[in-house]
Amino acid sequence: MAQGYPLFSEDVSDEVVNARMAPDADPRLREIMSTVVRHLHAAVKEVEPTHEEWLAAIEFLTETGHMCTEWRQEFILLSDILGVSMLVDSINHRRPSGATENTILGPFHVQDAPRYENGANICLDGKGEPLLVSGIVQDVNGSPVAGAQIDVWQTNDDGFYDVQQKGVQPDWNLRGMFTSDTNGRYSFRSVKPRYYPIPNDGPVGKLLGRLGRHPNRAAHIHFIVTAPGYDTIITHIFAPDCEYLDQDAVFGVKTSLIADFEYANQGDEDAGISEPHWRVNWDFVLTRRER
Repeated sequence: MAQGYPLFSEDVSDEVVNARMAPDADPRLREIMSTVVRHLHAAVKEVEPTHEEWLAAIEFLTETGHMCTEWRQEFILLSDILGVSMLVDSINHRRPSGATENTILGPFHVQDAPRYENGANICLDGKGEPLLVSGIVQDVNGSPVAGAQIDVWQTNDDGFYDVQQKGVQPDWNLRGMFTSDTNGRYSFRSVKPRYYPIPNDGPVGKLLGRLGRHPNRAAHIHFIVTAPGYDTIITHIFAPDCEYLDQDAVFGVKTSLIADFEYANQGDEDAGISEPHWRVNWDFVLTRRER
């Protein structure tokens, strides 16, 4: 009792725990942990779990950890399906009205994708409905941003990324890097995106099932847009006709990211497309990086 710490009681349990932190602990760590402890204890008091229920929660977290590998981060997946990943991303990427909104990166981005000239086709397996994406990279004042890097990737028409099907899909299928021209314009050919399930063979998938939730992500295309002096955009565009648009498993859909997909009943000779296809015109609006 030399330190004079308060002893445990149910009424002030969080205060007892937080009092044990040393006064010279990192201030930000103290703030975070004291808040986590306070809310965790409040949740336990509200729910009043049995010993068996609390043990089941610990076993679930243990199983989640065991599922993690170099290529599979089950805890991130858990964060995603609870909406926490999107919340953290939103807090850290508040932008002025009119700027392109962020959404989550996802686990399947790959560095150093092939670089293509504008208008190139990134679909290497020939599956899916042809799609032409074009637009302008500009700042919030409407001025074009030349030399912006547009990193794009998506699943194929079977609902898998190339890295999920090594030896089945061609390497770098539906991935590419493009550069906006002097007028800020970019374009590429791809295929209309489709919905697909997040990995659901682990504890997170079991939890979704018990909650009566599906594992499907709304149909989308991923983008990372970078330019010197501007805030990096990590975002998606979503197909408006996807049946899972309002129930994306990781809460990644924002109203401003739903694109207009228009169907053209004939080819486009200028774009090198000989058959009917989908078209999307999508502009990225960048904000200046804070100094």
